[in-house]
Amino acid sequence: MGSIRAYGLLAWTWTRAAAQYPVSMVLLSLSTAVVSALDLAAILVMFTRAPRIAGFSAPEVLFLYGTSTLAFAVADLLLGTTERLGRHIREGSLDSMLVRPVSPLIQIATEDFSPRRAGKVIPGVAVLGLALPRLDVGWTPGRVAMVPVMVVTGTVIFAGLWVLTAALQFVLIDGHGATKSVTYGGAFLTQYPMNMFARDFVRGVTFAVPLAFVNWQPALYVLDRPDPLGLPPLTRFAAPAVAVLVCALASVAWRAGLRHYRSTGS
Repeated sequence: MGSIRAYGLLAWTWTRAAAQYPVSMVLLSLSTAVVSALDLAAILVMFTRAPRIAGFSAPEVLFLYGTSTLAFAVADLLLGTTERLGRHIREGSLDSMLVRPVSPLIQIATEDFSPRRAGKVIPGVAVLGLALPRLDVGWTPGRVAMVPVMVVTGTVIFAGLWVLTAALQFVLIDGHGATKSVTYGGAFLTQYPMNMFARDFVRGVTFAVPLAFVNWQPALYVLDRPDPLGLPPLTRFAAPAVAVLVCALASVAWRAGLRHYRSTGS
């Protein structure tokens, strides 16, 4: 609870600073929402040329887009700045964080915390609101409950990946670009049906980097679709367990990185 309180206080401090310029904050949030919606525009252009993408209708693809975008936006808001760890190591500023009475992870995660990043949430919420009533599925209590569950577990998986890829920068100090391929690249990937990709690639994002559990596997249950890899039906409900596993690995990696850190250049 102490860590959550510290996070909240630091985030609130940055938010109060941004709120001194309310018009600027609102405009920046709206511009962030517009930029985030560019991926949506690309999807809509595809549907002007074809009625389906990889066998999925427009509402089904928009459902994938909405859940992916919303989960990633919340994770990015909470932990996206952890990707700056490599810069702090190179500049030596991580050393000063280590002597403060707050976890360095919290300090980096709340650094320059800005409400404008919440603008990324807007496209996801709006698209989900449009797509859900248009899905041609038989809504059961299980399917209804799965929608918020997949958003929450997707957020946790993305958050764990943020911390895990940040921890890799203890070793790969200049690996900022490579880590973005997992986080931002994963967000882009999960906006589309995964059966449009090669089977070996889908296996990789299922068993190696578990992006398939952000929304694809739960979506197969909600949309009543078969798994292209032929995985057992229970796989569709594995996202919460995968989220816990990713966070556990991220915690171990982060703690190991801090334990072996020997100041700048280590």
